[in-house]
Amino acid sequence: MPRKKQVSNRADELLDELLSDCQSPEEILGESGLLKQLTKRLVERALAGELNHHLQEPSDRDSRNSRNGHSSKTVQSEHGELD
Repeated sequence: MPRKKQVSNRADELLDELLSDCQSPEEILGESGLLKQLTKRLVERALAGELNHHLQEPSDRDSRNSRNGHSSKTVQSEHGELD
């Protein structure tokens, strides 16, 4: 039975583009490899979105939930610590 040809989607195209620069498994899975970089950026975006959803901008002084700056955090993940 012949396999169906997979339809290419945007995620596959982006992954192909990102992986084209990687020459070794270390560049993908290593300490500062592509997987860790992508995971870090995804977590940062998710956390920023969560903060934006729950907190008000500083111009809204009537609210007790407001932004007052930011600092670096370390998050534990399956892939190790993410700064």
